[in-house]
Amino acid sequence: MTVPPTALAGRIAERLAAPAHPAVAAFARALADDAGASAVLFYGSNLRTGSLDGVLDFYILLPGTHENTIWPQVSYHERDHGGTVLRAKVATMTLATFARAAEGVLTDTTIWARFVQPSALIWAADDDARSKVIAAISAAAITAARLAAALGPVSAAAEDYWRALFRATYTAEFRVEKSGRENDILSVNAAHFAGLLPLALAAGGIPPRQDGTDLSPDLARHERARILAWWKRRARMGKPLNLLRLVKASTTFEGAARYAAWKIERHTGMPVRLTPFRERFPLLAAPQVLWDLREHRRRQRGGG
Repeated sequence: MTVPPTALAGRIAERLAAPAHPAVAAFARALADDAGASAVLFYGSNLRTGSLDGVLDFYILLPGTHENTIWPQVSYHERDHGGTVLRAKVATMTLATFARAAEGVLTDTTIWARFVQPSALIWAADDDARSKVIAAISAAAITAARLAAALGPVSAAAEDYWRALFRATYTAEFRVEKSGRENDILSVNAAHFAGLLPLALAAGGIPPRQDGTDLSPDLARHERARILAWWKRRARMGKPLNLLRLVKASTTFEGAARYAAWKIERHTGMPVRLTPFRERFPLLAAPQVLWDLREHRRRQRGGG
């Protein structure tokens, strides 16, 4: 893979240094200490808004080179902040696997598509870990940009290439996104994506010509075919791999019962009592909770 040039790496380093609320930084440091992490990435809508409401999204990157199970390991955590409960959903994997996924070496379609979008390196163990994360996020941008060029038109505005990319990745993954989700991503993160595509394409060996606001990636026919074949293999495995991760998460999601109880109360107003059984066996407890929710909604509608 092409080594990211200074221009791209510098831009990525600057974006990763985005400030976060002190409470979020303290939460990340506590998670890192508990996990023995190399680095912690913060992403999602709370990064953009600075809000402490809802669920904070973190990726904890560990030392080591191998995963002990299907990655990432997902968990839910709560932390008191001056009487306010902060909530976080945490994905954990090794930094080495994260870097390989960002480079597009693995079958995974989620890491480079997620981290070409904004994130912040909220904590790093040392300069070496920081450098490795910057390199990995740079690689994610290159992987995403190369596929965007192959999927997109011969010449168009940068936004059209990003739209083609996100439409393809959403289709490949086992998830439900409302129509036009790619437009939402680009509009709320306009400053992040402005100027990113030509830098990432140049770093990926596809220097684009520019005519006003339009880009024309210098992509040879055989190279386009090679990239599309690379993508076809991953798109074919996208849904099965995502489904496998969802099944695994349903049985290994640490704190799943607390997370589900909070989500239900937040969106429906119905408190969910957490018993030891429900904490230990959230799937077995789900039918009763769903029944309670049905009755709660019936009463809200005036059904007795």
